[in-house]
Amino acid sequence: MNPHLLAASLLAAVTTAVERRDAAVAAGLTVDDIALERPRNRDHGDWATSVALKLAGRIGLAPRALADELVDAFGAIDGVASVEAAGPGFLNIRLEAGAAGALAAAIVDAGEAYGRNEALAGQSINLEFVSANPTGPLHIGHTRWAALGDSLARVLRASGAAITSEFYINDAGAQVDAFGESVLAAALGEPASENAYPGQYIADLGARAIAERPELADLPRAEAVELARELAYGWQLAEIRESLERFNVHFDVWFSERELHAVGADGRSAIEAAVDRLRAQGHVFDENDAIWVRTTDFGDDKDRVIRRGNGVYTYFAADAAYYLSKKDRGFAHTIYLLGADHHGYVHRLKALAGAAGDDPERDIEVLIGQLVSINGARLSKRAGNIIELNDLREWLGTDALRYSLARYPADSPLTLDPELLQKRTNDNPVFYVQYAHARTHQVARNAAAAGVDGSAFAAELLTDETESVLLGALAEFPRIVAQAAALREPHRVARYLEELAAAFHRWYDTCRVAPQGDDPVEPVHHSRRVLGDATGQVLRNGLGLLGVSAPERM
Repeated sequence: MNPHLLAASLLAAVTTAVERRDAAVAAGLTVDDIALERPRNRDHGDWATSVALKLAGRIGLAPRALADELVDAFGAIDGVASVEAAGPGFLNIRLEAGAAGALAAAIVDAGEAYGRNEALAGQSINLEFVSANPTGPLHIGHTRWAALGDSLARVLRASGAAITSEFYINDAGAQVDAFGESVLAAALGEPASENAYPGQYIADLGARAIAERPELADLPRAEAVELARELAYGWQLAEIRESLERFNVHFDVWFSERELHAVGADGRSAIEAAVDRLRAQGHVFDENDAIWVRTTDFGDDKDRVIRRGNGVYTYFAADAAYYLSKKDRGFAHTIYLLGADHHGYVHRLKALAGAAGDDPERDIEVLIGQLVSINGARLSKRAGNIIELNDLREWLGTDALRYSLARYPADSPLTLDPELLQKRTNDNPVFYVQYAHARTHQVARNAAAAGVDGSAFAAELLTDETESVLLGALAEFPRIVAQAAALREPHRVARYLEELAAAFHRWYDTCRVAPQGDDPVEPVHHSRRVLGDATGQVLRNGLGLLGVSAPERM
């Protein structure tokens, strides 16, 4: 019996008991009220619920009295072996061996679908992350958000949400113009200006530009800068795309900031239209020849200028137009993943959502990631002043890097140990989990050679304590996925996989799947083969949510 079926059965029993005292309370009960959890102490059974503590006061009954009343009702559920009331009103539930073990076959049958849930079904979410300037290579800071953002997108999709992952290309403004000047200077052999972008990659872009477009040397300066800028911009953006794809990160949408500045059919840009749209909501005012948004109405520390007195629009204007663009594209909810230096954007973006007529506490989330460093990492030879994603990936490998970055909460500073990440020992978390997956395939290969194929599966034979623990861990996976999605914390999946791997290794050391010597193949061997296959499936599903491979041999 999987936890979803058990929770549904418990809900039916609870509803019947509550209805006798308060029909209105009973009518409002959902499966979430069951609050099913795995006991820390396995002596307390397979599952525990605090439903009596949650509901007793609402129907005028002591929690322990309601728990005592529910003991018999829960005990009558098919597949439940025993129920015990404990403490102030907890209920500990032990399943029959067959009911618990049946989960293994159910996981194998579900395959890649196991762990997926509908907790966020119906939600349309725009998830923006990385969004680097296309003026240089991706660096170590982008690497963390690339890993976390992509893992979050995968977890949200696994929980039923309709996710669009988006990269906002900052391809307008002074930084792009400075990039063009830098590349042109390199192309023409001129000394770099004080504000030029540094690094060998600029020299390489300049050499490529002059080789492909030798007319750069003869064009008027403004035209030459524009041409150099556009050439280098296209090449650098292509490199960013390629770097991310190699890192197993895919974006559904690449949104150019230039779209916000382009003049539409009505003679206005999206930025100009954004000002009028915010004004219509009643949160725009004019003062000192400038146009302001009263963001203090929504908790911002000060009102924001959206157009200066000289008629120049601010970056905040582009932010407003971009947010409204997401709204126009049908996204009911937006999530921004920003770097550690963007704390000031939290209130600003939330206030912007409020000024646009949305609920800042419901319709927008701004997540801030902290800095990451890697002991012994060298600055890029090409860029000179950064640690490149490409160098990190080649040094440590995509799997080790992605798993390690996704293993910690985004809001915690992180220092990675490259020596540890390259070890093929259990001290290395990614190796530990991947090795567990590879071992499930080794078990399957050895079992098949001995004639064990899982065909005579008997769930009631999975009675060893290590099997009970392993089945309990497997049952937790859908809840972990749903929780990681709801809390925006994909690191919960990584930590879960390590616990599952530990449970599997203990089971492997205790229970034989293939018979020894000339011993005959028995139903217990087939049943254990299914349990091993189920574990491999869950490890594979979990690693997939982190964008990490699941090797069959190591």
